[in-house]
Amino acid sequence: MQQALEYARIMDIPFVYTSNGDGFVEHDKTGKSNPIEKEISLDNFPSPAELWSRYKDFKNIDTPETEKIVSQNYFFDRSGRSPRYYQSIAINRTIEAIAHGQNRILLVMATGTGKTYTAFQIIHRLWKSNTKKRILFLADRNCLINQTKRGDFKHFKDKMTIIRKHKIDKSYEIYLALYQGITNYNDDKDAYREFSPDFFDLVVVDECHRGSAASDSAWREILRYFNSATHIGLTATPRETRAISNIEYFGEPIYTYSLKQGIEDGFLAPYKVIRINIDIDSEGWRPEKYKLDNVGEPIEDRLYNLKDYDRTLVIEERTQTVGFRISEYLKATNRFDKTIIFCVDIDHAQRMRQTLINENPDLALENSKYVMKITGDDIEGKMELDNFINPEERYPVIATTSKLLTTGVDAQTCKLIVLDSNINSMTEFKQIIGRGTRINEEYGKHFFTIMDFRNVTRLFADPDFDGEPVQIYEPGPDDPPVPPDDPTEPDAGENEGTLIDPEPIGRINEPPTGGYPPEPFRKVYVSGVEVKIINERVQYLDSEGKLITQSLTDYTRTNVHKQFKSLDNFLQKWNEAEKIQVLVNELEDNGVLFHELSETVGKDFDPFDLICHVVFDQPALTRKERADNVKKRNYFTKYGEQAKAVLETLLDKYSDGGIENIESMNILSITPFDLYGTPVEILKMFGGRNQYLQAVKELEQEIYKAA
Repeated sequence: MQQALEYARIMDIPFVYTSNGDGFVEHDKTGKSNPIEKEISLDNFPSPAELWSRYKDFKNIDTPETEKIVSQNYFFDRSGRSPRYYQSIAINRTIEAIAHGQNRILLVMATGTGKTYTAFQIIHRLWKSNTKKRILFLADRNCLINQTKRGDFKHFKDKMTIIRKHKIDKSYEIYLALYQGITNYNDDKDAYREFSPDFFDLVVVDECHRGSAASDSAWREILRYFNSATHIGLTATPRETRAISNIEYFGEPIYTYSLKQGIEDGFLAPYKVIRINIDIDSEGWRPEKYKLDNVGEPIEDRLYNLKDYDRTLVIEERTQTVGFRISEYLKATNRFDKTIIFCVDIDHAQRMRQTLINENPDLALENSKYVMKITGDDIEGKMELDNFINPEERYPVIATTSKLLTTGVDAQTCKLIVLDSNINSMTEFKQIIGRGTRINEEYGKHFFTIMDFRNVTRLFADPDFDGEPVQIYEPGPDDPPVPPDDPTEPDAGENEGTLIDPEPIGRINEPPTGGYPPEPFRKVYVSGVEVKIINERVQYLDSEGKLITQSLTDYTRTNVHKQFKSLDNFLQKWNEAEKIQVLVNELEDNGVLFHELSETVGKDFDPFDLICHVVFDQPALTRKERADNVKKRNYFTKYGEQAKAVLETLLDKYSDGGIENIESMNILSITPFDLYGTPVEILKMFGGRNQYLQAVKELEQEIYKAA
């Protein structure tokens, strides 16, 4: 029952039942039963009609009109797709809130959890029940509107239209529109005023953390104009600042589904964080006396830091260092993994594109779209956006951008997100990270990596919503911890309402003080500066779920030395262990992360060789090399043909999967051991169970014998 109650909490279910086959125990979470938990007979299990009646009483569904709204079915098509459990909760809570007269509703759902599909089901149920007859779906980017129409909303067919170029046709029922598409019609009148204020019954605001959040924004005027309609806000990142608030407008979220929960449920991809520190980022850079920029002008003599780089000061070698490190990572993993690089501005995105082309000349020559700048000012780049997010299209592979890809772009197969921008907003950070959270098993997308050159992952850690990162990638040479945190900059704000990157070439994205946009300035470009990576820290979790901040190899040495004082001590314990897997489990319990360590070393070593190599600096052999050495020694000749075949197969299993595969007798029940007979028959080949176990023990000794 306790387990079932936890499920019921997660799934938002008020009635819980357990059974032993002879009867039931009912737990009524509504609080309207006395007692709350009671036993009932098999014959007295409540009927669906009775449960529905009790549910209605619990939810105060007390009129035929209210019941009609909440009982309207979901949309189902031939694909068999249906809402996931958390989507059902969000949909049902929204429908029930509207049925009870609530007109301002906020849903918070992590990027990749299907907010648009959830919105479609809400709209469809309200529309089919005639509760809401004319609906406006608002977004702030063309790609979001087009994506919505082609995707989840396609079932509305000819009942739906997109408002384009301020042209209003009042004959439709479902309207998709950009904020910009229904404002600025002419100097005197916004296009949305072509509709009467009560024309729409429902307005759904996608990504409502953006323009609609600001109380004094022009976009909020649209919502005020259609004030009589029900307004639903959708966001992955509720925005709360001194001047801007979702909650102030929509109220507290009626449902929140976090990235952390999505990862735990298996719907969203877990993520790794790699933090890379460059010397001039950590220490700052001051020009030497008489240093000139690339056009021969003297450089202002002061200490420059991350806040300056690529905004007011461009150090060419820094860009090249970042581009080299990104390329090095892709070459070590997969050079065709979809990658988004977030840059400071459009100029930075262009320079990063050029650097990556020069770092990957073979692939750039093979296809000129291997690296593309996808920014609001670049028509060619924007035309490639659909190809970049399409899993079936190989090119573009790498997209350099500034702001255009931060929100709503459904990049299903993006495996690498690079942060080389001074992000100052939790909202923007979460939206950027959301580009990698989608899982696509068909294309091998199960996790993603964040490569952070600006320490922004340090500033915006939100374990309650996002969960903790995990790490399965090589951190490079052992490095000291990262330098002390830099002070957080003030929120740079967003250029509300624009369809292009808010940071034009040659402008600083400073908070507006007396007007917008900021004044132009001259960017300083300098070269001939020595730049190097001074350390690289990778975050990962230990066996207790705590975040480790030292290098993995140092961490492993520390934990192994707690248990084994020397190499001889380790070898003695290993050879004397009745079951090696038990010793391996003890090491794991003491904090040795064998899986992550194996990924770091990058070779097919088993736990024995990992410890010898990483902790005691001994030469190591792969599992295959150890298995081949056993075969070369003709060790099996002392056994009969059938027993020899069994041991050779056990050795192959060790080579493929490790020592745990041969220590359990359960392995005798699987293919290919069934070719030799049943487990009992196999044991008889060795003279019985004890003799078989002794043969396995001797095989292990042969495996770990010095070459």
